[in-house]
Amino acid sequence: MKVVKEGFTVYHNFPIKALSNEVFKAITHPEDLVHWWPLKCTGMPKIGAEYNLFFGEPYNWYGEVIKCEEHSSFYIKMTKSDKDWNSTTFGFDLYEKDDGVTWVNFFHRGWVEENDHFKHSSYCWALLLNGLKNYVEKGIIIPFEERN
Repeated sequence: MKVVKEGFTVYHNFPIKALSNEVFKAITHPEDLVHWWPLKCTGMPKIGAEYNLFFGEPYNWYGEVIKCEEHSSFYIKMTKSDKDWNSTTFGFDLYEKDDGVTWVNFFHRGWVEENDHFKHSSYCWALLLNGLKNYVEKGIIIPFEERN
């Protein structure tokens, strides 16, 4: 029997004191994404749509929306990025568990190697997702240059 290895995955689960529609907007709308993740962004939250995630040259990356369920799930499969990210998919599943609190279950899967870039990206996601939490809960916007 042949064992197929699916790669490595980053996971982060955390609460945000906001309704799921507010969190969904912050993870899908380019005008909100730029407040906690890329420098510039375009895209629409619908299956098959392309997102451009621009982090400054040479990091002008693209991904395709492969799952989009309003207020509950949003996944992007990377289509043009660096060699480590290009085979990956990241996504958010949102669950309102308590009154006014949404739990975010985040993943970034499909990493071919558990290399230094994988480990650094996991760390960066933790920082960025904390930025998402602070943006949604408190309106805090960290300047792009200070996000890593």
